Amino acid sequence: MAHGSFASIYARYYDGVRRTLACLGVPAAALDDAVQEVFVVVHRRGGLDELPRAWIYGVARRVAWRHHRSHGRSERREREAPVPDDGGSPEAALERDEAVAFMNAFLDALDDDQRTVFVLAEIEELTAREVAAIVGASPNTVASRLRLARGKFAAALARREQDQGVRRGR
Repeated sequence: MAHGSFASIYARYYDGVRRTLACLGVPAAALDDAVQEVFVVVHRRGGLDELPRAWIYGVARRVAWRHHRSHGRSERREREAPVPDDGGSPEAALERDEAVAFMNAFLDALDDDQRTVFVLAEIEELTAREVAAIVGASPNTVASRLRLARGKFAAALARREQDQGVRRGR
């Protein structure tokens, strides 16, 4: 792989790979190493000017899986460092932090199959065919897992809204 093409692939996919690894439960302390591991595999692949994004996210999924296997899923995941202050109000920062905590708790509550499909389809916006290729399942199985995860997400959002309404005295 030419140096320029690797650099462009790295620039294009770095944020998504990092986000995917974090969403799949790789702790913040191990995130930089996991991202590096993904891009070492990408670099070794070589010879292609453009790699399919499903292949890159498949590598990220395998790296996250290896992390869980070696460290155990029961390990409480450290949260990613807070998002830098964008100059918004303290209330907006609090809402953002609460939304991140909610999403992390929701993802942690899903089983591995639903979590992977939800992250790849809803957060990274991969197609059902791409997700199916990554997880080694049929598009129908992916659709079923995604439907279940979306239902759980809707229920979790409804509970969150109800809890916030109770806290605000509605």
